Amino acid sequence: MVFNRYPLWKNLLIVAVVVVAFIYAMPILYSDDPAVQITGASADIPLGDAITNKINDALAAVSIPHGNIERTDQGDIVRFPSTDVQLKAKETIQKALGENYLVALNLATSTPNWLKDIGAIPMKLGLDLRGGVHFLLQVDVDSVMKQRIDGDLTNISTQLRAARVRYSNIARNGAIGVNVQFRSADELANAQSILNQMRDFVWTKNTANGNFMLQGVLSPAALQQERQDILDQAMNTLRNRVNELGVSEAIVQQQGTARIAVDLPGIQDTAQAKNILGKTATLEFHMVDTEHDPMSVMNGGIVPSGSKLYEYQGQPVLLKNQIILRGSSITSARSGFGEDGRASVDVRLSGAGVGLFSKATAENIGKPMAVLYVEVKSETHDDHGQRQITYKTEKHVISVATIQSALGNSFQITGLTNADEARTLALLLRAGALPAPVTIIEERQVGPSLGKQNIHMGVLSVSVGFILVVIFMALYYGVMGLIADLALAMNLVLIVALLSLLGATLTLPGIAGIVLTVGMAADANVLIFERIREELRNGAGIQASIHAGYERAFTTIVDANITTLIVAIVLFGLGSGVVKAFAITVTIGLITSMFTAITGTRAVVNLLYGARSVKKISIGL
Repeated sequence: MVFNRYPLWKNLLIVAVVVVAFIYAMPILYSDDPAVQITGASADIPLGDAITNKINDALAAVSIPHGNIERTDQGDIVRFPSTDVQLKAKETIQKALGENYLVALNLATSTPNWLKDIGAIPMKLGLDLRGGVHFLLQVDVDSVMKQRIDGDLTNISTQLRAARVRYSNIARNGAIGVNVQFRSADELANAQSILNQMRDFVWTKNTANGNFMLQGVLSPAALQQERQDILDQAMNTLRNRVNELGVSEAIVQQQGTARIAVDLPGIQDTAQAKNILGKTATLEFHMVDTEHDPMSVMNGGIVPSGSKLYEYQGQPVLLKNQIILRGSSITSARSGFGEDGRASVDVRLSGAGVGLFSKATAENIGKPMAVLYVEVKSETHDDHGQRQITYKTEKHVISVATIQSALGNSFQITGLTNADEARTLALLLRAGALPAPVTIIEERQVGPSLGKQNIHMGVLSVSVGFILVVIFMALYYGVMGLIADLALAMNLVLIVALLSLLGATLTLPGIAGIVLTVGMAADANVLIFERIREELRNGAGIQASIHAGYERAFTTIVDANITTLIVAIVLFGLGSGVVKAFAITVTIGLITSMFTAITGTRAVVNLLYGARSVKKISIGL
């Protein structure tokens, strides 16, 4: 007689998996509350009781109901009873606090803290299910074009000097043009033959009024290509920053000739997204000018040639203008804590700048070196009814340290204010600097793109599919069918738990993948039960039939799931966002269905029929 039983450790392991799955699937039962999140526009702008009181007073003045103001690591969170109240409150709070604070729409989870403490967070929903946040960014392409022309001026001058062609003046002509002045027609002709080799420019002669001038302007093709390259680089950097934010299936796409649209599905922290996406910042490393007294310069003295005055921790400091390392040479950055317990960033370098940096630090051992944080900020104002955007560059010293030895391709930046500043700086350095300043000119919440009815139908499809399979299995296979139904329910719980743990974003195609896996999970049990029936018809005993049913159907089930898994992997590798969502849920569903349909049902069957003598089992015969 073959008895079917699992050892105690295996049963306990299955129970543990079930309990953990239920715990990590529980957050889906809790809804999100409309909320407003308030953070400082920069790390040195604090949030405290005074700001809390100011928010309370502003909301009370216009009779807006709200919950308690919660202090979190990401800022202050204020919950509201509805989205209409939330929108009105955002405008009220922003007006009360001013531009020094970021006030953003958010969705605050109502999941209990004990679940969040163990990492059980709600599963993110995509734009087609819950919506998200939409940003429209204006890219200052013209500023990069000006830098391009400045570089071309230097290149033109170098080429003419190398060919011994004299010119009297060279200057910019508008945003995309160059004027080169000569003293004679011969010099003009010689220069034109040389400069015609610059294919990006269209050159014309201007000899009116006794002038000898070459006027060059970027060709339409070169101008379009240059602008497109800038936008492509900006979109690539924004995608990297979105990935750093942990937002999956985000959409970053060009809109027009100088704008980029960013859609973040199911985003929770819109304030952080707003702060990170639009920030144009980088680092510069300078040697400290120790030969002059910065205090005397600050008190009205003359700034030494080749140096510039800054402030660090309330004290003046002179930095040499030469940049010994730029942030573009940084390929890896991780936030952490230094030996003094303060926030820091560990960086790794590569590229041409590493050699100059190593040489400069080797020649200046024992001297101080400063890290300069460079950020381009935008300001929007109305000019006779038209929106005008101006940019200003802000630089401040974040660290001054004495060089102890020649620095190689890895070192540590210290002197940061707090851990949040270190994380933000590391994120910006990893994602790369934007090629041009950007301004968020539009921010709005995006409603579900498919509408509430389609969302309802998507969820209903899972429910109807599950119920129909449950009824069929119970009627056709009796008690064994009910065991399979239990496994199906557990399969759905496991899928939700894994999606939450992985931080995946659930979309309508993802729901379609879940519906498919429900059917495939039932199919596995059908194979097992039919094999048991066959063994019983052939005269085998009940215990032997159960054992043979699970053992001999296992290979068939694995083969079928492996072929489906291969297809899912191909879809994930080659498909777009919505196809990837379908592939992810199918892959997770295959893994969980193997566990529930084989191991899970076998454990329950063993408990009911195994390890004892039975004369009959309910399997629909």
